[in-house]
Amino acid sequence: MITRLFSKSKPINFIAVFFITLLALLLSHLKILLEPKTITSVSSFVLLFIVTYLSLLVLNFVSVKNKFVRGSSYDIILYAVFLLSIPLLLSNPYIIFANFFVLLGLRRLISLHTQRDLAKKLFDAAFWISVATIFYFWSILFFILILILLIMYTDNVVKHWLTPFVGVITVFVLAVTFSILYHGTFFTVFKSLPYVNFDYTIYNSPSVIIALTMLFSFGAWATIFYAKSVKGQKKSIRPVFKIIPIAVFIGFIIAVLAPQKNGSEFLFILGPLAIIISNYIESMESNWFKELFLGLLIFMPFILLLIF
Repeated sequence: MITRLFSKSKPINFIAVFFITLLALLLSHLKILLEPKTITSVSSFVLLFIVTYLSLLVLNFVSVKNKFVRGSSYDIILYAVFLLSIPLLLSNPYIIFANFFVLLGLRRLISLHTQRDLAKKLFDAAFWISVATIFYFWSILFFILILILLIMYTDNVVKHWLTPFVGVITVFVLAVTFSILYHGTFFTVFKSLPYVNFDYTIYNSPSVIIALTMLFSFGAWATIFYAKSVKGQKKSIRPVFKIIPIAVFIGFIIAVLAPQKNGSEFLFILGPLAIIISNYIESMESNWFKELFLGLLIFMPFILLLIF
């Protein structure tokens, strides 16, 4: 029944995801509910919700357009319940914005498999990832995906290798201009610096440990089958299927390096991981196992909320 409900892209699925995402954001920003409301606090919350929900829509577009999923809504429901499983994922506004721009960059990178407008897509991908880096420095690691796809798709054309750097320079010039006009200095806008922190005591919470354990366990299991499915894809699209697990790994490295550990650093992992798990769910032949697998993922956050 659960799999049948989300096996097709229906308006009701997007409505359900809308409210799950809203609940996740409310739980991560409880002070919005407890403190006196101001126009600034309410507008900030609304903006964060819009960006978070748009991230879901971008993820769904990438999944369906590039046939990572076959028209289902598994990806967005999984993304939403992952957010609800660990409300701290949405506690850092800068990471919410950075993740959104990374997804926009990923969307352009994945579309390289069409072999059309390569220079434009490479510029757009570098542009969006550069914007993400302004909000959160370690987003810069996603440039690795650009380099990988450059090797796979561009036949070492010099113009294609230079284009991403033009995208980076464009963002740098725009950011410096904004900083001069708004702050009166050159580099005030670059607040995100390359600090690292290897203190993980913040994760010593039963709810966080259980949620992360289930998330990575299900993700690791699904990745094994995802890797097998890549071999069955057309040669032209195979590279973009391969970069999804790499994007998960990059997200994990960001979480390891994150200067401030509060759970929000795992947000970068959710999009690519939702694609992998959705792909695995669609490939299942046993209906009862599919129901059990998806049911556990969907009901896990609600169980954790009741227990903890």
